[in-house]
Amino acid sequence: MNLMDLTATALAAEVRAGRVTPQAAAAAARVRAEERNPALNALTLINPALEAEAEAVAARLAAGRDLPLAGVPVVIKDNIWVQGLPVTQGSKLFEDFVAPEDAQAVARLRAAGAVVLGIGTCSEFACKGSTNTPLYGMTRNPLDPSRTPGGSSGGPVAAVAAGMAPLALGTDAGGSTRRPPAHVGLVGLKPTQDLIPYGPGFDEPVWGISVLAPIARTVEDISLAMAVLADLAPATPLAGTIAFAADFGLGQRLDPGVGAAFEAGIAAIAAAGHALEPAAPDWQGLDGMSVMPLQHSGLAALFGTRWREAPEIFDPDLGAQIESGLGLSGVAVAEAHQASHRIREIMLEFLSRHAAMITPTTPCAAWPVELSAPASIGGAPCGPRDHAAFTSQLNHAGCPAITLPCGTDPAGLPLGMQIIAAPGRDAHLLALAAAIAPLLPSAACPSPEGR
Repeated sequence: MNLMDLTATALAAEVRAGRVTPQAAAAAARVRAEERNPALNALTLINPALEAEAEAVAARLAAGRDLPLAGVPVVIKDNIWVQGLPVTQGSKLFEDFVAPEDAQAVARLRAAGAVVLGIGTCSEFACKGSTNTPLYGMTRNPLDPSRTPGGSSGGPVAAVAAGMAPLALGTDAGGSTRRPPAHVGLVGLKPTQDLIPYGPGFDEPVWGISVLAPIARTVEDISLAMAVLADLAPATPLAGTIAFAADFGLGQRLDPGVGAAFEAGIAAIAAAGHALEPAAPDWQGLDGMSVMPLQHSGLAALFGTRWREAPEIFDPDLGAQIESGLGLSGVAVAEAHQASHRIREIMLEFLSRHAAMITPTTPCAAWPVELSAPASIGGAPCGPRDHAAFTSQLNHAGCPAITLPCGTDPAGLPLGMQIIAAPGRDAHLLALAAAIAPLLPSAACPSPEGR
């Protein structure tokens, strides 16, 4: 077996036991990346210091250091600082930027023995649901290269799904470590806000909404990563009634395969003895679009001047968001802030009455790679954020949420199930996810071998 087909937990155990060297793991990751990245465009670069990092990990192990991620290659999203490497946010504005230091999360991964394989592509400024940038071009889904892996964390998830590395670090401001993993059959977590330190790094369009988050093939690997990134200790599963709703109370249409897979997953969870209740928050007319003025105005504040000076260097979809932000009134932005606050109140009140909430991760499977969003969902034209209908609310509510693989659509494309908990219940959520994951259809990411 190729070492990159092991989970992060299994690979670290092999390295710590002395059966595999960090150098061998790094070599396997480099070979896999060099073989598979050209067709997928998952990585902007392979770390030229990869082998040196592996040598340093070997020396630390020889000195008796306890390294929970010993020798594990990780992919870091292109909007997270990695000292000495070009990090661009997928934008020509930053094509010459080299990170002066590690983000704290990257430093924690390295301190635990991980080595950086490379930088994973992301949509420009991590503000789009597919990954296609003016700087690096189009990133493809390893399970079907004619499809997108989603965005904005498209590169990290494509790299892990293709077996280049068993672990990645992404960001999530509206579902970017949940929707893309769902599109490729992986597990992705959005932790409670501020559980993982965010900086140092780039300015954010909407401060307090985005989080750093791990992406992996198993819940066990996510738990290992969170122990390193947030000092998160194991806990018992969430106890009590779990609410579920296929439309999250939004009236959102689903593609037929999504509804069928979700129903099958819910039936399997109920058959295992979990207490389930069909219920959803009363959103009072609020949805993901209610808060989009915050992103648009934030982008306009950061990049509006450069957009007006040189629009040709921007992704047109990103430029449209900036232009929207430039035209917003102060009242419109204030209303979006109020909507964000109200979404949090609604979700927290709902979770005070339920141990957790289950929804589909996305209402559709991965769509054609040349499109920024699906043309239709459930037989109706797709609105601007319909593909992300079930995720951004949790960023505004501050809730942890995890996506698990849950079956496939009629074309064989992966689908996901999202489990949500109240803020601060991350460890309990992971324990519940570990219990539920084996129950679901296609509950494990297909082996990267042979892709």
